[in-house]
Amino acid sequence: MKVLVLGSGAREHAITWKFSKSKRISGLYIAPGNAGTEELGENLPNLSPLDHQAVVDFCVEKKIDLVFVGPEDPLASGIVDRLTLEKIPAFGPHKAAAELESSKAFAKRFMTRHGIPTAKAREFDSSSEFEGFMKKHGQRVVVKKSGLAAGKGVLDSDSVEELVRFGRKALQDDLLVVEEHLTGTELSLFALTDGSSHVLLPVCADFKKARENDEGKNTGGMGAVCPVPVVDAKLLETIRTEIVEPTFKALAAEGLSYHGVLYFGLMVTDAGPRLLEFNVRFGDPETQVLIPLIDSDFGSLCESVVQGKLRDFPLHFSSKAALGVVLASKGYPDSYKSGIPVKPLPSFSESEVLIFHSATKLNGSGQVLTGGGRCFTVVGVGANLLASNELAYGAAARIEFEGVWCRRDIGKKFFID
Repeated sequence: MKVLVLGSGAREHAITWKFSKSKRISGLYIAPGNAGTEELGENLPNLSPLDHQAVVDFCVEKKIDLVFVGPEDPLASGIVDRLTLEKIPAFGPHKAAAELESSKAFAKRFMTRHGIPTAKAREFDSSSEFEGFMKKHGQRVVVKKSGLAAGKGVLDSDSVEELVRFGRKALQDDLLVVEEHLTGTELSLFALTDGSSHVLLPVCADFKKARENDEGKNTGGMGAVCPVPVVDAKLLETIRTEIVEPTFKALAAEGLSYHGVLYFGLMVTDAGPRLLEFNVRFGDPETQVLIPLIDSDFGSLCESVVQGKLRDFPLHFSSKAALGVVLASKGYPDSYKSGIPVKPLPSFSESEVLIFHSATKLNGSGQVLTGGGRCFTVVGVGANLLASNELAYGAAARIEFEGVWCRRDIGKKFFID
């Protein structure tokens, strides 16, 4: 089985690592990949996931059996439609279904149309109308840029002035969605789907804010845990019956079913779970803590998804817990430098610690250089979250480059005495 993974982040490194463990793999390619994926397969630094023709040509030349699309941009641009047209199996949604992520306005209308519990919201295409609403509303709200924004298109603030500035800028080239502010526990739930059936993966939680105690600006995610101790069988069943099942019925009714993964961004409030958003791909950094807990052969699992045979696949999960800490560049999520040399990475036992690269590169001397704001995800895998926390932070302290920083409280709110 020859696999092409599209992307260059820590999510794609984790996915590539999991594919590399599969007994089914005879060829593993990553486009463009990073310094971490280079150790697992063949990087294709000149192949852009957004260049549909180049991707197709490579797949035909190498006789690729499966294309796994990691990031959202190629999905939104219709890469799966093109691959399907060429009869190349792909893990991911077609362009129409990808709009569930690429347009928050589309997703919110979908949720409302099908009665899926979600935050109350209004849509704006006019700056003056939006500013007038904000001046009259007088309550804390969440303002969201409708289109893709790499995890930074949301502002949750009690400052009307700050929200108006954010919304005014977003409305220059996009729609705006304004939601009621909900409080509770935020969860990340992923479901694999083969177009007709689906299966839920262990529940994750990510930490989006830049600073401790969930303060500071939104980021692409500063850490994650899996599973989440506060999610018991009763809550999971409520989420399944009130949100997950109605969503998949609605997808089928509207012709939006696909082969891949669907993310449910949830807020568990006092009034019950509410759906905040969809993603149509695995999340980052949740993937880095979720993937290590899948005990089944990943190549065979993905094949069952694209072939419509998920219902019969023997899917097994580890009883362990995983906690991931993101190491970031100085200045992130604002301006930061890239190309910073990283001291040689230490070695760890894969059963306890995993280091996933994000957009890193190698210089002429073989030294790793940073390539973005979020540089590495260090994952600890232990008997429980507390043990995983100790493993992750112990390993993170040994990774060195100028200006490196991380949140120090990942998972803390979920620790059980």
